[in-house]
Amino acid sequence: MRATRIVGILFCMAMLIVTFGSSVKADEFDKMTTFTFSEPVELPGNVVLSSGTYVFKLVDTAGTRNAVQVFDQEQTELYATILTISAERPRPTDKTTLEFYQSMAGSPNALKTWFYPGDSNGQEFVYPRARAAELAKTSKQPATILSSNLTSSKAQP
Repeated sequence: MRATRIVGILFCMAMLIVTFGSSVKADEFDKMTTFTFSEPVELPGNVVLSSGTYVFKLVDTAGTRNAVQVFDQEQTELYATILTISAERPRPTDKTTLEFYQSMAGSPNALKTWFYPGDSNGQEFVYPRARAAELAKTSKQPATILSSNLTSSKAQP
């Protein structure tokens, strides 16, 4: 019980730090955004970004904008190209918003969604089936999985 409470508090603190403590710059077309993370962050594909500054961009692939590339601050090293699906929120905000899945104590929080300022549509990151099941169980919320036929579904907690 106590460990769960501590993990919950750490998760909330991490969300506040990322939301309000990160420096953010943005570009309209590719929605290029610069994030500074104070803690490691997990991305799909067994990618863990250490604390630091990273650039996220949408990639226009075959007319769809469902891939995100993650670069270092100078955009000289590509860390990941990640498949996403469309995510929606009720109202757009004037700030970039990141949401995370709560992870086990000692593990980095996994990135769930990214919303660009002024948009009600964003990107939901898609995890492999096994990892999505772990995230759903730990965070007690559904996690999106991508099946082999490129359709998405939700792993339930």
